[in-house]
Amino acid sequence: MARAVAAYYAARDPFGRAGDFTTAPEISQAFGECLGLWTAVTWQMMGRPDPVLLVELGPGRGTLMADALRAIAQVAGPFRAALRLHLVEASPVLRQAQGMRLGNVVAGWHDDVASLPPGPAIILANEFLDALPIRQFVRRGAAWMERFVQDGAFVELPAEDAPPLPEDAPEGAVREISEPSHALAAALAGRLAEQGGAALLTDYGAEKGGFGDTLQAMRAHAPADPLAPPGSVDLTAHVDFAAVAAAGAAAGAAVYGPLPQGLFLQRLGLMSRAAMLARAAPRQAGLILSGAERLVAPEGMGRLFKALCLCHPALPAPPGFEPDPPGRRS
Repeated sequence: MARAVAAYYAARDPFGRAGDFTTAPEISQAFGECLGLWTAVTWQMMGRPDPVLLVELGPGRGTLMADALRAIAQVAGPFRAALRLHLVEASPVLRQAQGMRLGNVVAGWHDDVASLPPGPAIILANEFLDALPIRQFVRRGAAWMERFVQDGAFVELPAEDAPPLPEDAPEGAVREISEPSHALAAALAGRLAEQGGAALLTDYGAEKGGFGDTLQAMRAHAPADPLAPPGSVDLTAHVDFAAVAAAGAAAGAAVYGPLPQGLFLQRLGLMSRAAMLARAAPRQAGLILSGAERLVAPEGMGRLFKALCLCHPALPAPPGFEPDPPGRRS
């Protein structure tokens, strides 16, 4: 899966109507603007460090960051002056697209988080974890088998180094584990606990991983065969947010969430921002409002998608993650 995903992104721009899928920043500019304002408020809560790294993992075309920077420049000039933008992106094709969109504001590109410069950081990662590789274990009788790909087909082999797996799983149950996701959460958390800052992770998946085969492939906005020629389809799997949160907490970070994306974005004022954009462009008002509604509605992306924050233990609850007042339920 890791090799197939790397080959896929290395050769194409998969975003938008002409691509294979559409992400939240492409659906509504209010998404990137709200996340940009989230980073500005978080920076103030950090004590306004100058300089501070603003980092995005898997920035796509640079759409989210362009919208975020525009909002930051409008309402948080001191933060805009203090931030140093770094992008974690391995794809040459997408690096070029990001450079065209963002220009010389990018201080540097990185293949992974390990090469980021030291210092306090605010990190955004939208639909990044879902593309990290998974392992699948299948219950067969009294044993767990691991699923592999051989000669273009799935095969099941004895699981020689399986992590602890539930003993009460029914026959044929599939358990997915994404060790790279856990390792990334631990790396981010360790850095934030030592050097300060926060990481906002938005993606789709369950609050707590259970049983089920969530490996999926997309091509031209439609389901495709995961065993299609490697690099020809988008491969993802649902994020186990409980496991990611546990890895972050074990590495020393404070953890907030996961929250349903719809609730999180409404707390940030996304619908109010969309209404403002609609009033400013009445001919596009229907499209603007329907796009925003898609991000927050439970039947759209509001429930399946989640928001999780890892941050320095001394940082107060970041925007959107504040506890509800007594007597109020979200």
